[in-house]
Amino acid sequence: MALLHIAEPGLSDAPHQHRLAVGIDLGTTNSLVATVQSGSSAVLLDAQQRALLPSAVRYFADGHAEVGHDVLAHAQDDPANTIVSVKRFMGRGLNDVDRSQRLPYRFVDAPGMVGIETHAGRKSPVEISAEILNVLRVRAEATLGGELTGAVITVPAYFDDAQRQATRDAARLAGLHVLRLLNEPTAAAIAYGLDNSSEGIFAVYDLGGGTFDISILRMQRGVFEVLATSGDSALGGDDFDRRVFDFVVARGGLADLTPEHTRALLSASRHAKEALSAQVCVSIATSTTAPCKLTQHEFWTLTQDLVSKTLAPVRRALRDAALTVDDVNGVVLVGGATRMPHVRRAVEEFFRQPPLTNLDPDQVVALGAATQANLLAGNRNAGDWLLLDVTPLSLGIETMGGLVEKIIPRNATLPVARAQEFTTYKDGQTAMSVHVVQGERELVADCRSLARFDLRGIPPMAAGAARIRVTFQVDADGLLGVSAREQSSGVEAAVTVKPSYGLSDDTIARMLTDSQTHAGDDMQARALREQQVDAQRLLEATRAALDTDGDALLNPFERAEIKHAMLLLQAVLSGSDTRKLRELQDELNRLTTDFAARRMNRSIQQALAGKKIAELET
Repeated sequence: MALLHIAEPGLSDAPHQHRLAVGIDLGTTNSLVATVQSGSSAVLLDAQQRALLPSAVRYFADGHAEVGHDVLAHAQDDPANTIVSVKRFMGRGLNDVDRSQRLPYRFVDAPGMVGIETHAGRKSPVEISAEILNVLRVRAEATLGGELTGAVITVPAYFDDAQRQATRDAARLAGLHVLRLLNEPTAAAIAYGLDNSSEGIFAVYDLGGGTFDISILRMQRGVFEVLATSGDSALGGDDFDRRVFDFVVARGGLADLTPEHTRALLSASRHAKEALSAQVCVSIATSTTAPCKLTQHEFWTLTQDLVSKTLAPVRRALRDAALTVDDVNGVVLVGGATRMPHVRRAVEEFFRQPPLTNLDPDQVVALGAATQANLLAGNRNAGDWLLLDVTPLSLGIETMGGLVEKIIPRNATLPVARAQEFTTYKDGQTAMSVHVVQGERELVADCRSLARFDLRGIPPMAAGAARIRVTFQVDADGLLGVSAREQSSGVEAAVTVKPSYGLSDDTIARMLTDSQTHAGDDMQARALREQQVDAQRLLEATRAALDTDGDALLNPFERAEIKHAMLLLQAVLSGSDTRKLRELQDELNRLTTDFAARRMNRSIQQALAGKKIAELET
């Protein structure tokens, strides 16, 4: 077994100083970033003291994008340009998109992976994910006060090579140096193991917004060894939302919903799902649909098959690890969807023990990733522990008849290298095509194609006489390289697998070059947008204050002066002159400062009216 705790080359040679490294949980529904501070992992908060960043991106006609909480408010009125749950499309082609879900996006069968048409042009899931990662990077650097040494990005354990490469590409595009791609359940186990000093066999049940993973780990004397992993990369909390949505559509006889109405009802369905974790009945309604009641029991019945669907991979992982339920010492719950009571009950009944829930299931993955990042960055306070992860899916090549010959089996410990010899099947054959595939099925048609390359220059000889050694190497991130060598002549060919759904190096380089070339323009556009938002908020607040207290607290001249300043500011609000916008905003602030003070004094006087000093002291 290889040890995966070695710092990046060259980092440990520099004079020691604490290196700024973070762990990032790039989630389907929410994302977050954490770091190690004073020896323990902590989630980094935004300016409003929020840990979670909604994984939602909205694109505008001028090319800029917004990410996070404010975006969700527009998911209903601008659904085609407001992208949520993009993680489900990472490394996926148009044929992989489930059209039955009536998604509001304009999908395009673009080269590499599925594209989405927006106001800002065609965007790939990699570019959209990069917007989310960039916001987290900026948050981390602003909080920690410096440039990041690197980041550990988490991925579902059952992400295949294409999805992992797409995640790495997104991080590169966001300006992050990726220290490691880390499986989400493994990250959670690290957080629990180090936090609780646990030892034994643990199952990590991870039900997120868009994916489900199960990992079986052994924790012993500072060693985290993944014994087996399984899951479903297309099963998560979004599917529970969809069941509620379908229930309301069927109950109300709704048909031909517009994208706006679909998004509104999906949002209401998600809120209903969350509410039913604590309430026995909820009413689901939007501005265009009549109220529809859904009880907790009905919801559990509607989604019981989804919960049961998670248990098949659990059984498979236990079987792969040669363990039974009785061997498991503890069960860790990860992901916001594990808050649903019937999910927790199913897990408890299956494992015959209450699951561990003392760490926030939304944060535990990021906390574990931060611990691993601190270790890989070479910080002295990182402790002494080892991580042994595994491959989620088998890797092999196509042989005659469209069959798969597995070279690296699933759940092999990473990093790993395996080789196998093959031969020619025709007399005088001088070339061999190597088709690399990933999956558990026996036929190539049922597995995912990763790469193809040709080995040429094989000496002509009788069929079966040539000895061609094919070597697979998977690094600690789960990314693959393949080489083929004819033993007698030494001719060799190799490929670093860039999946058919990954972005090419040229494309990534172009994106990075474009981002650098237009960095100044982007900064100006962002500054203008921020100034416009601030000005709009000031106008709205001033308008509300005038309506409430203007007649009572302002004389006619003061009132007219403020209204004139508001008109001037409103006139430049949609323009592009940031300096003029700021000047007029400052002028309106100046004119309303005394008005604000009067309102405050009046509010205090009203609060104190009729009160005795003794009452106030009490």
